[in-house]
Amino acid sequence: MSKIALITGATSGIGEACASLFASYRYNLILTGRRTERLNQLAQDLKLQFGVEIITLTLDVRNKSEVETALQTLGDDWKAVDVLINNAGLSQGLDPIQDGNTDDWDTMIDTNVKGLLYVTKIVSNWMILRKAGHIVNLGSIAGKEVYQNGNVYCATKFAVDALNKAMRIDLLPYGIKVSAIHPGAVETEFSEVRFKGDTERAKQVYAGYLPLVAQDIAETIWFMVSRPKHVNINDLVITPLAQASAIYWNKG
Repeated sequence: MSKIALITGATSGIGEACASLFASYRYNLILTGRRTERLNQLAQDLKLQFGVEIITLTLDVRNKSEVETALQTLGDDWKAVDVLINNAGLSQGLDPIQDGNTDDWDTMIDTNVKGLLYVTKIVSNWMILRKAGHIVNLGSIAGKEVYQNGNVYCATKFAVDALNKAMRIDLLPYGIKVSAIHPGAVETEFSEVRFKGDTERAKQVYAGYLPLVAQDIAETIWFMVSRPKHVNINDLVITPLAQASAIYWNKG
């Protein structure tokens, strides 16, 4: 059987780009997301283009029972996951801590931290049985440096950074690779989600410079995953040329 990649948050952006790229390398895919129509369309397109096998799972990673039910009902062949890409994540709002919306805080913590944990707990145990596998965690430059009004989003991505380091240690005896990639500005639906559909405000985030695109991140993840067996890329920060840090920019 071909290798298998499980990608969370596959309906858009980096997750979708990873799905397309891994399918082009003949990986069979388990794709998760909240939007059934988008998942099914992506699966249909990739099957037609690359002839790979794909299972789609409509679920919200915040919902532990949904995650457990969906993953545990997979057949044994599909549980032999070679690569887990913990991509599902989001930001909500950009307010100072004293004005923050607590519902937004819950959404970010439940998605970016707890959702990643729910999926990883199950899939890592499958990998332990085989003493093989690679987990790639999607962090952010916001998990390396705090910026104004980033507060809770930054906290969740700092948590991803810490969890990635902890996973690397905990899974070391089992020969499982663990990596994190921390992108700077990537033009996807990220800012539209953060600003709750305000497309004009979202566009301003990427004005005056050339941001990264989802394909840039997918190709870098593929590089990490395709290294020889003895090589593990633990941690990687990637930004557009115009972005030197979370707060320093060269905008035209």
